[in-house]
Amino acid sequence: MAEIRTIDTGHQQVSKQAEVQAPAAELFDIVADPRRHGELDGSGTVKDTVRGPERLSTGARFSVGMKQYGVPYKITSTVTEFVDADKHKIVEWQHPMGHSWRWEFDEKQPGVTTVTESFKYGTAKAPKVLEWLKMPQKNAQGITSTLQKLAARYM
Repeated sequence: MAEIRTIDTGHQQVSKQAEVQAPAAELFDIVADPRRHGELDGSGTVKDTVRGPERLSTGARFSVGMKQYGVPYKITSTVTEFVDADKHKIVEWQHPMGHSWRWEFDEKQPGVTTVTESFKYGTAKAPKVLEWLKMPQKNAQGITSTLQKLAARYM
């Protein structure tokens, strides 16, 4: 099982990191395609119902079917950052409530990539409500599971 590290990325952010034995471009391609998000989801909330482009870009919008507490719903997010550089890649999207998810891929050596996933809720419309609902803690667990699932694909 991959080692998952908690990293400090600032106030009202939850970030975890893992080393994955795969090229950054390959990992980035999974996250850049919203239809593949269900392959990674460790929280159990992301479903296969997706509408949007096959490849994300800055400003792109995509909708994903979700399910939490037994209640199905749809969320439409907007990509706020998309960097497809040679060895360092970023995908970040913001939910309508203002919080965002960020993925960073940094290929330290050929075929070995540091993957960081972050839940940023300081920009949310009601960050205190998210804290009251224990969303930072729940999302930290989901991020850990997601990174373990991703790393296991390449072991």
